[in-house]
Amino acid sequence: MDYAIVMLVQIFGAVAGLVVISLGLAVIFGMMRVINIAHGEFVAVGAYAVIASVKAGVNVWVAILLVAPLVGALLGVIVERCLIRFLYSRIVDSLLATWGLSLVLVGTITTIFGNTVEGVPSPLGSISIGSYRISLYILFLIAIASSLLAALYAGLRFTTFGLLARGTMQNAEVAASFGVAPNRVYMATFALGAGLAGLAGGVLAPMTAVVPTMGTAFVAKAFITVVSGGAAMVTGTAASSVLFGSIGQVTTFITGPVWGDAAMLLVAIILLRVLPQGITGRFWRSAQ
Repeated sequence: MDYAIVMLVQIFGAVAGLVVISLGLAVIFGMMRVINIAHGEFVAVGAYAVIASVKAGVNVWVAILLVAPLVGALLGVIVERCLIRFLYSRIVDSLLATWGLSLVLVGTITTIFGNTVEGVPSPLGSISIGSYRISLYILFLIAIASSLLAALYAGLRFTTFGLLARGTMQNAEVAASFGVAPNRVYMATFALGAGLAGLAGGVLAPMTAVVPTMGTAFVAKAFITVVSGGAAMVTGTAASSVLFGSIGQVTTFITGPVWGDAAMLLVAIILLRVLPQGITGRFWRSAQ
């Protein structure tokens, strides 16, 4: 029974991890249709923002929950104004440009911090479940993922910004006729996605080795999760995270992490073959 509880917590933690790393990409790709290959590097920037802040004496919780998303959002504004704004509706060009951006960011991070492994001590301890111990930080990760899903869903459905963002992405010309400035909405939406990616890096910093190339470990999983989720951004990301996180973690328990990632990829291939429009494209067409 104790082992079953520990395994269940680990599965929820894996699902939460996918949610956290995927939501920023869901905003940028799902809403804006920009293929941001540099998404993993935005996550890495958030992680390094936490490390630099903690070394400077900033409280670790402030660094994780405030500094990391703010740095990610600021980087997002700069990138959108200087690069992405010229590439809307140019999918191949945006793919190549953000691939180049990812190389620049990796090189910049390596130059500043060096090609060494960094880390942040977990700010929480652990609890005992029978003869097993689990980190309380996993429970924090689950809480963060749940809160982000709820906040993003409510923000897009019930706030003025959410209405403007969804309307502008669907038809910028009509939105402009009502006095909306599409360029500002694009900038704010991209900054939101980048801020969520930065927050993901901050949240994951105490759980993983922080290296300049860490983004490559996240970008593929994020794209698989978002694409498989389908058109409904929030519910799709949540549904695919539950599916892939559960399958990946169970397979990892049985065989190991390599086969866990392979199982996720195999399930994604089968899913997209059966449901080419993703999970929500088939079941929740009207969901957000």
